[in-house]
Amino acid sequence: MYRIKEAVIVEGRYDLMKLKSFLDTEIFETSGFRIYNDTQKRNLIKKIADISGIVILTDSDASGFQIRNYIKSFVPQDKIKNAYIPNVKGKEKRKDRPSKEGYLGVEGFDEKVIISSLKTAGVTFLGENTYKGSFGKISKTDLYLLGLSGKNNSSKIRKRLLESLGLPLYLSTNALLSVLNIMFTREELPEYLNSLNKET
Repeated sequence: MYRIKEAVIVEGRYDLMKLKSFLDTEIFETSGFRIYNDTQKRNLIKKIADISGIVILTDSDASGFQIRNYIKSFVPQDKIKNAYIPNVKGKEKRKDRPSKEGYLGVEGFDEKVIISSLKTAGVTFLGENTYKGSFGKISKTDLYLLGLSGKNNSSKIRKRLLESLGLPLYLSTNALLSVLNIMFTREELPEYLNSLNKET
């Protein structure tokens, strides 16, 4: 597993799943062109960029560049690094036919090509580790223990947390975990929640 400082922005869930197999960082998807109509997702990406910086890794076709340029229109340039995959004809294993332009997308490339593209983009590598778990990270169990999920008043606590952080209220549990792991350590999150409770 390669640890990097920046969060990675990809187009879709198959790209995300591919990168999660060898990258130890937070990865967010735009859901393709849905980002154009999703104000909360745009605000989330801006927030993430402000905290850790982002690296945009979209497909090397017209759609990928359109999404990349759109993100660049609302995130400050000094918070963005651009990683590019090469134009290689082919199709991903899960697909029956190639994409419209006939090029492989991010999910179609192996680890070596993607790591090379991240290095070329100037991404901040923090080292390698062989452990593929989430040791030291905030987990779903932590969310339950802190009352953010699975309990009677969890939605109220979660809403207060999201509002205080200026985050979208619709975040899925996985997206919430990704953002919290950028913003807090496992020790800091309970302290932050306690400070919120004291304010009410």
